[in-house]
Amino acid sequence: MRSEIASAESFSSCNLERFLVSSAFPGYDVMTRSRLLLWSLAAGLLLTVVQLAMAVGLLAPEGTLSDRYSTLIQHDSYWFMNIVDRGYQTIVPPIDHKVMEVSNVAFFPAYPAIAALFRYGFHIDTDTALLISAQLAAWGFWSYFFLFCKRWDVSPALQICGALLILAHPAAFFLVAGYSESLFLMALLGFIYWSTAEASSAKILAAAHGILMSATRIVGIVCAAFPVVCSLFQTGWRGLIEPRRWLREHRSAIGMTLVAGCGAMGFFVYSQLCWGHWDIYMLTQAAGWGIIPDYLAVFKPSNYRWLVPGLDNPTEASQLSMTLGAVVLVGIALCELLPSIRRRAGLPVRAGIYFCAAAIYYLSVSGVACVNMESMLRYEFAVHALIVLAFLNFLRQFRTPPMVVRAFGIGAVALFTAAGLCVQGWYVWNFTRGNWVA
Repeated sequence: MRSEIASAESFSSCNLERFLVSSAFPGYDVMTRSRLLLWSLAAGLLLTVVQLAMAVGLLAPEGTLSDRYSTLIQHDSYWFMNIVDRGYQTIVPPIDHKVMEVSNVAFFPAYPAIAALFRYGFHIDTDTALLISAQLAAWGFWSYFFLFCKRWDVSPALQICGALLILAHPAAFFLVAGYSESLFLMALLGFIYWSTAEASSAKILAAAHGILMSATRIVGIVCAAFPVVCSLFQTGWRGLIEPRRWLREHRSAIGMTLVAGCGAMGFFVYSQLCWGHWDIYMLTQAAGWGIIPDYLAVFKPSNYRWLVPGLDNPTEASQLSMTLGAVVLVGIALCELLPSIRRRAGLPVRAGIYFCAAAIYYLSVSGVACVNMESMLRYEFAVHALIVLAFLNFLRQFRTPPMVVRAFGIGAVALFTAAGLCVQGWYVWNFTRGNWVA
């Protein structure tokens, strides 16, 4: 009997491994796929540890290792702690200023829910549970980044450059802080990754990641349209003239989008049942934070700031990041449209990634325009990571450039990395001491 159980367990684990690696790396044998999967996980873990070492080991205030580690809990983290410990609670209408003990329904549920599983499952402190959840998600994000690189056969040099460009963003340290950035990015990359995998069974993993994504951030509802955007670029836009035929041809992508949006839809249903307002999240944001969306904000020239911000003025840094984000998005559009450098291969996937980046940028700007772009630096980090990922897919199609071009590119990446890490170090130093940075 024991041997039969062991054989069944071995068979199940073997099947699971084959399913994961065959979906991740179609065209490779199982042994090669396993090595590539393990390599991606190891590289993701290494970068997560590097980020933690920089934040906790080098820049956190003096104290015990536990005290230094706990300084990654700041600002919004306390709201997540409140939700984990007390659950969602609010009066109707929500209080007109920030008081978490009265109205705390201002954050989506996935991150505090996962932290609660660690908190009550392993009987650990709430702040530790939040940090473990975020850092495991950061590991997942970096692992998916390298899985994409392996799937696309991106050269090692480009992989290193891409990783450094993401790592050096001034807000990249939020991946290992007590915030939901890492969980959202991990779920988003996982949703993109599995929804574009060849194995049909990978759709289950895509749906799970999509539900998690939309339950983590409200913008995840729009990003859930990634499969539809990919399908449109694969089959063309002319089918929209015949709606019934279009729906029939794209029913799989539409179904995936609807399933992925269920995370947010579940939160809205819960809010309706508890408080009679499906939009209590938006009401709380408006009442406590003064968030009144301006959906024309990206079209107003006055919102774009070009002055170099002072290191002691995080609001100006967020304003500049909004401007630079727009410049990068326009530059990417030109690269994809100019006939001299345009590349068709991989365009549907890149178009879907660009769509997600543009949606995050547009909705973030619309939301924070009323508060002088506060926190835009943090929101723009997700846009930055997606653009870097898509651009690696774009660059891999070119032949190896001349040595002069490669030297210039490496120098530019090195310069950006050095400057970005210096600014990020200053922000981490302030953040771990309780100062507001984004």
